[in-house]
Amino acid sequence: MMHRRMQWLFATLLGVLILVPSVATADLKVVTTVGDLGAMAQQVVGEHGEVETLVRPAEDPHFVDPRPSYARHLNQADMVVYVGLELEVGWLPTLIDQARNSDIQSGRTGHMDASQYIQAQEVPAGEIDRSMGDVHPGGNPHYNMDPRQMARVAMAFGDRLGELRPALADEFEERSREFARDAIRFAQQWEEKFAQLPSEARQLIGYHNAWAYVGDWLGVQTPIKLEPKPGVPPNPRHVRQVMDVIDSRDVGVIAQLEYYSTDTADTIANRADRDVQVVSVPAQARDGEEYLEQMENLIRPVYEAMKRAHNVDLDG
Repeated sequence: MMHRRMQWLFATLLGVLILVPSVATADLKVVTTVGDLGAMAQQVVGEHGEVETLVRPAEDPHFVDPRPSYARHLNQADMVVYVGLELEVGWLPTLIDQARNSDIQSGRTGHMDASQYIQAQEVPAGEIDRSMGDVHPGGNPHYNMDPRQMARVAMAFGDRLGELRPALADEFEERSREFARDAIRFAQQWEEKFAQLPSEARQLIGYHNAWAYVGDWLGVQTPIKLEPKPGVPPNPRHVRQVMDVIDSRDVGVIAQLEYYSTDTADTIANRADRDVQVVSVPAQARDGEEYLEQMENLIRPVYEAMKRAHNVDLDG
């Protein structure tokens, strides 16, 4: 009886020893700053871990008031993935330094500045000073609004996961390739749609300079922004300049990310001599939402507004 019991205990312990390494190998915790990176990361990680996003979808990631939970998430993370190009410079570096987690410090595999893998737009030339507004020295950080750029990020992210979990490297590579293929296919489909619009319709005015990558992707012109300089609120003189551009360029759409107030845009639309469509679109993917679902919710309203503003019927 005792011998049989010892055999059972030995078999149980052996089973635990076999199972523990596999669980430790599979489970990953990834922390991302914004929802689009979080959605991408979850699609690549799949069932092999969890992804926590710090910034809420309707928050402006330039200006974030860190919560106590941020430190806890970073302390437990295998990897942190952030936008970079100084988008989170005002709050993230200090949190990483204080996280007491050597795995996510700069230079480690678990520290991923996603901007290192994209083709940056609007990289300023020459010296930069505060009189220019909140200019990003490395380039425009809103590349998450271009699926082609996010395809690049996904491929790099899959490689990083493979370094962290070599036994799953092939699976992470295939998942990242699938994400990239879908993103490129999505980008091409919308390129074809926007190409059918007349050139005068493919214009918009944004509040902030967030549309540079959309412009490069879809051939959309942004002749002026509601901010006279990045991070500087519009003043009456600049509002008049915006209205002059609307008249001279026949611009029919003001498109803004949801964390910017539409008060100024609504005022301009009410005063303008032509029909001006004001569109507020989601800035980041929500919990449980895939990246391309978010992009559909961001791009389609702009496309439909351009058609309405210029009385374009492409379905008839």
